[in-house]
Order: sequence, then C-alpha cells, then structure tokens
Amino acid sequence: MPDKHQFGAKMSAVIKTPAEIEKMRIAGRLAAEVLEMIEPFVKPGVTTKELDQICHKYITEQQDAIPAPLNYHGFPKSICTSVNHVICHGIPNDKPLKDGDIINIDITVIKEGYHGDTSKMFYVGTPSIQGKRLSEITQESLYLAIKMVKPGVRLGDIGQAIQQFAEGFKYSIVREYCGHGIGAEFHEEPQVMHYGKAGTGEVLKAGMCFTIEPMVNAGKRQCKLLNDKWTVVTKDRSLSAQWEHTLLVTENGVEILTHRNDDTIDKVISHD
Repeated sequence: MPDKHQFGAKMSAVIKTPAEIEKMRIAGRLAAEVLEMIEPFVKPGVTTKELDQICHKYITEQQDAIPAPLNYHGFPKSICTSVNHVICHGIPNDKPLKDGDIINIDITVIKEGYHGDTSKMFYVGTPSIQGKRLSEITQESLYLAIKMVKPGVRLGDIGQAIQQFAEGFKYSIVREYCGHGIGAEFHEEPQVMHYGKAGTGEVLKAGMCFTIEPMVNAGKRQCKLLNDKWTVVTKDRSLSAQWEHTLLVTENGVEILTHRNDDTIDKVISHD
C-alpha cells in the first residue's frame, strides 16, 4: 500500500523461518479465498461499499482473521476498490458499478500475526475491448515476473522485464507505487519496483516473501493523489489495471502463496 518513498532507512529483507513460512501460506490462502468468494457479487448495480461489507464479514466471521487495510494509517475500509482510471487505494463508496467497468479489488488479511496480500481485476458485466486487453496484459506481466523468481535473480531484472513487456503494448508503468516485502509487517523490505534495469537491485534469496503488483496504465504513467489522501488516479484519466500476488522464494524457484483457482500459472515453479 505505501508509495516507494514511505519506507525508512534501508533495511535488508527478512528471511522467513519454516514456521513463519507456514503462517504465510495460511494467510495467503485466506486472502486468495476472499477474492474467490467475492467474484459472484461483482456485477452492475452493486456498490463498492457493499463489496467491502461482504468481504469484511467474510474475513472476520468466516476466516476469523483481520482485514489489514482497516485503520491502517487511517484507511477507513477493509478492502481497496479501484475502478477504471483509479490506479490503487480506492476507498469503497456508495457509487454503483456499471456495465463495462473494470475494477481491482485488493485484499490483505492478517492471520496469527502474518499477512497475505493479493489483488485481481474483475469485469463488471461486459468490459470494453480496451479494458479487457489492459487487464490481460497486466496479468501477463505479473506472470512473466513470477516465472523469473528464484535465488540469485535481482529485483532490477524483474522490474525491467515487466516494464519492457507492458511498454511493448504502448502501455505505461506507474512508478510511484511498488511491491514490497511482507510478513509479520504489512510492508517490509525489499521494495519491488515494476520498472528498472537488469543487473541492479537486491539479490533474491530463499525464504524471502514479497509482493509483485504491477500497475499498468492505458495512457501515460503520471498519477495524482485525490483529496482523500488515499485514492490514486491516472492524471489523463486513462484506464489502469493491477494484479498482485504474495510470493515465497524457494530453494529453486517460487511458490505463489496467494494462488487462486482461476490462476493460469502453476502455484509452485521449480527451475531445477
């Protein structure tokens, strides 16, 4: 949820213990289940406030977990709902969704002190050709990045791959917001940029957990923060899309801790 300037002094990434990894798996699975649960409710006429209430109830009552965004630095709701030209951190409200909208729903749950963080794009009714294409390319950029994750890879390698892929379709990468380390804290080191230069950045090590969450705009990359101090929109009001997974670096690849039934990528990828 932070922008890339919100982290304090440079710290090294936290390497998770086997016990911590197991808790991360549980939290990640719960976050994924919220996105699976909410899918049938995302349709024309529903408000994002109603979606928030459904998710809040599910997380607190069915999962006996905590919605991490609620009251995080003052954020007023349990989920983020970013519609059309909203890039990220949209606050659920009373405006009904309409046919053709695209919406990112961002879920973070806390279970036994550990965080699972994930988001996906939903289509409201029938999306526009542009909205569907942008969403698909953004998801492909995430999958491309995930398949690169293994010990020894640098974060700059991943950032450059996402940037080159998205820009190849004449889209742009949002630079002010980034992925992040995650665990007992919502936002830990390292910061995971979705643009960059190969051969630079932190070297991945087994036991690291972090999110990759590219934000891709159909127009220019510039964004602006609304007066509510949370909602980030494209400056040119072009559509924006985002997909996010929480990942664990394994000894020989990556495990997607927030893997869903509708994902078209393997949960565990080995490079042996």
